Parts: sequence; C-alpha cells; structure tokens
Amino acid sequence: MNLACLTELTKEPKIAYFSMEIGIQNDIPTYSGGLGVLAGDTIRTSADLKLPMVAVTLLSRKGYFKQELDEYGRQTEQPVSWAPSKYMTLLPAKITVQIEGRDVMVQAWQYNVESLTRGCVPVFSLDTDVEGNTSEDREITSYLYGGDLAYRLKQEIVLGIGGVRMLHELGFEIKKYHMNEGHSSLLTIELLNRFKRPIEDVWDEKLVWDTDKIKDLCVFTTHTPVEAGHDKFPYDLVCRILGEPIPLNLLRELGGRDNLNMTRLGFNLSEFINGVAKKHSEVSRNMFPGYEISTITNGVHSYTWTCDYFKRLYDKYLPGWANEPELFVRVGRIPDEEIWDAHMAAKKALFDYVKEDTGVEMSPDILTIGFARRATAYKRADLIFTDIARLERIGQGKLQIIYSGKAHPKDDSGKRLIEKIFSIKEHLRDKIKMAYIKNYEMDTALKMVSGVDVWLNTPLRPREASGTSGMKAAHNGVINFSVLDGWWIEGHIEGFTGWSIGPSPAETMLIDNIDTKDADDLYNKLGYTIIPLFYNDRHGWIRMMQNAIGKNAYYFNSHRMMRRYVTDAYIR
Repeated sequence: MNLACLTELTKEPKIAYFSMEIGIQNDIPTYSGGLGVLAGDTIRTSADLKLPMVAVTLLSRKGYFKQELDEYGRQTEQPVSWAPSKYMTLLPAKITVQIEGRDVMVQAWQYNVESLTRGCVPVFSLDTDVEGNTSEDREITSYLYGGDLAYRLKQEIVLGIGGVRMLHELGFEIKKYHMNEGHSSLLTIELLNRFKRPIEDVWDEKLVWDTDKIKDLCVFTTHTPVEAGHDKFPYDLVCRILGEPIPLNLLRELGGRDNLNMTRLGFNLSEFINGVAKKHSEVSRNMFPGYEISTITNGVHSYTWTCDYFKRLYDKYLPGWANEPELFVRVGRIPDEEIWDAHMAAKKALFDYVKEDTGVEMSPDILTIGFARRATAYKRADLIFTDIARLERIGQGKLQIIYSGKAHPKDDSGKRLIEKIFSIKEHLRDKIKMAYIKNYEMDTALKMVSGVDVWLNTPLRPREASGTSGMKAAHNGVINFSVLDGWWIEGHIEGFTGWSIGPSPAETMLIDNIDTKDADDLYNKLGYTIIPLFYNDRHGWIRMMQNAIGKNAYYFNSHRMMRRYVTDAYIR
C-alpha cells in the first residue's frame, strides 16, 4: 500500500470525520450496513474532490459477524477473522483514555483512501488490543456493536475522546469535527477540556467551559428517526466507566437530565446539525424540538456502486461521469439496446452468484425483484407476502424474488422474519422462485442492486431516514418500487423514475401499522402496471431505466452531497 507520510498529511488543517463504522472495502469488515457504507462513500468522494479530510473509526478486529443460515433460515453468527496488517499500517503513536479509573492504551492503524484524482484521505482505526492493557480492555475494539451498554460506552470513549487525542498526538490541526451519528459525541467532552480556560475573580479561581468555541468546531449528522437508534446511558453507568471529566451538572445540561443521550450531547455542542433527507429532517425536528436541523440528502459514490457493465457503457458515452455524475443527465445518448445488454449481463452475473450461493437457478427472462437490507421488523421484508394467494395469482410464472440481509444478533424478531421468508420460499417454490443470499456485504450488494429488475423497499413510514440502496440501484438503471419515505420522496416521479407504495407521506411522527393498505397498493401496481410494462413494452421499460439514471443517479450521488457539506457545514 502506498502510504503518504504523516508530515505531508499534517501540513494543512483538516476536517475530522468520526464514524463508529466505515465500509472501506469488502474484505475489511468494519461496517454493518448503510451507516458504514455511507461513511465509506463520504471518504471516497472526499478523496476524489481532494477535500482536506481525515477519518477516525474503530478497528473492529472481529468484525460485525459472519451470517450462517440453515435450511430453515435460522441465523447463527460467527466472528470474522481478518488481519489488519494485510491492509493497514500500525502507527507508533499511542494515547491513553480513562475507563473505570484506569488508563487504557489505544493505538491506531492507518489506511489511505486514494483517488485517481490524486486526492487522499487517511483513515485511522483505533485499537485497544495493546500489550499492557487488561484482557478485558484489549477486547473493547473487537466487535462492532457487540456486548452490552457498558461495552458500547467504552467503545464510544475510545472513539470520541481517544480519537481527538490520537489526532492531536499525530500532529493534525483540526478545523471541523464531523460526528456521523452520536457514537462519537464524547469528542465534545474532550474538546471542552482542551478549550477550558481559568478566570480569576476576587473570591476564587474558576474554570469557564467554552461551549461556543466547541460549537464552532462541530458538525453533527443524525441518521435515525427511530428512538431506539439514539444511544442513551444511565448516569450511574457513565460515572462508573467515564468518571467525571466535566462537572456532572454540566454534562446533564448538555446531554439530558435522566440519561446521557449521545444525540442530544452532539446537538448541543454543534453549530450545524443535519438530517439525511428532507423528510428525515422534518421527523428529527419533531423528535428534538427546539433545534435547527438542516437537510443534506444522502448520496452514494457513483464509481463504487456502478457495476462493470454500466461502467463500460458510461465510459463510452459519458466520459468523465465518475467524477462528474451530473453527466448522467445526458443518458439519452446511450442506445436502448446497449442499456438492455448491459442490464442483462449484470442480471446473468447475479444469477450465477445466486446459483453458487443458494443452489437456486433463476431465469433471466422473468421479472426479478430484489430486497436486501438489515432484517428488522420495521423494514417489513414480508409485506409482499401479506396475501400469498393474491401474490400467486399475480406473479405465478412471471415473478422471481431475491432476498439478502442480516438480523442483529439480539434482534429475535428480525431472525424470525428471515425464517418466515424461508418458509414462504418453500411454500411458493413451484409458483414463484425465491432465493435468500446469506452474509450480505458490499460485493453482494453491488451484484444485487445491478442485477435485479426492480428494487423493492417497504419500511413502515417514517422510519427510513434515507435508504441509499435505492440510489445504488438507480446508478445501474434498476427501477425503484418503494414506500414514500426517506430519499424516495425526493427521487420519485410516479411512472417516470419508478413507483410508490401506499399513500403520500403526511406524517411526522411514527405511525401505527398500515400493512393491509400498503400491501393492497403494492399488489395493484405490481399486477396492473409493473408486470405488464416489463413483458409488453420493452421500450417503455428501458425509458424508465434511463429516467432512473438521468434523474436519480444524476442527483443522489455523494459528490453532490459532499459539495453541500462543504458549503453548508464546513466553511461556516
């Protein structure tokens, strides 16, 4: 790996991007899903655009987990064995953080994300597996999202407090700290201590905590409209593990009276706060009244999430597209037959993988729906099975479905959902062919978002903050069929860029289950619009593929997203 020396990297002030997980590449298992993959896209784009950025994350030595599925869809989890030294360079610098009253040493591994534009963003992965630490402390950075509340808090101390100290130790000057979710919010505590100043009056010497200074330095992006997604820690746990790095009354004022709410802590010490879609920001303002929450809608890294068949097509007709995705608006210059040939090649590649992984052989001539995301109840992966008899009437001989996705090890309802899909797959085996690909990760995701015909998304509104997989599908001419939530509210033009499911998105609070109403709309559009268009009007179908590229990929990319962060958040 070609590493630039630290003295070169530290020459100019940087934006420090903190994220608990970062999807750098498929073989580095330091991500679990959308949040980490978005972080990876952010860093890749920053390298493309030559932004002065450094990134900080945790090493996650044993990954998230490797998913195993038996014939009934029962999930078991295995650690992911990987060697950081194969991909990264261990730096000599070490810092310490206080955990449960003892010093815990932290080291950092460096990986440089380098662009063909000659931009470079170093990623520093923090690691407590250091000689001299206790065996318990050496495990703090082992599992992504593993363990209990105490384990999570220890990880967040290493990420937030340890991350600031490591950047300082390495010689970086930081002009902005960007917190990608609340996992890194404790960095604000370290900054408060760094910028506190003594004042003297006639009675006493006191400390002033310069919260305005910290606000000027900090940016916060929130990603979840689900209450459980915001980390909260009881103060007795905080005091036992973290101690009292700032006065407890000040911590309560900044982080919440009853529990330390990491989102609220980040909000209170950030000048700029944003949600990741217009609807999500509206929902977030309702969840956290009194805060100014802006919107920067997510995007995906165009080059990473375009399959090889479409890359060759874009290189031929839209040269420069990878670093200038706005060129997708000219997709009309690509001949229909070449778009279709590229799509069928991607479809074949996916089907070959499906057969290898599951043994299921699928037909390239049949309309294929893809559904892949975290297996959890609110994603409603089973909405399409609300009325199985009706689905059979609509789709028998005309429909195939490919699933993938992991359930969190502690999400029993998510695990049952996978088992349900396996059961229905067996029930429908002679009528509607289905497959479930195990161990969903970045390489599998690219095969799926480029190889299916329709990308299905059915979350319970308004729980989808953004939903970047649909943007990836659009980059490959795959048409979205989705509930109007997250990014799709902004990207959807009915019958032009794709199709909606259910009513328009009027709510700003979490709503009750409306499965029956949404399923009815899904079946009607599938039976009366989507299937007839696919089989009877190839020209019309390809025109929608072009619209997905020219209207959605054109806008929902991380180059546009990062330019917005620069103008709205970083140079304020």
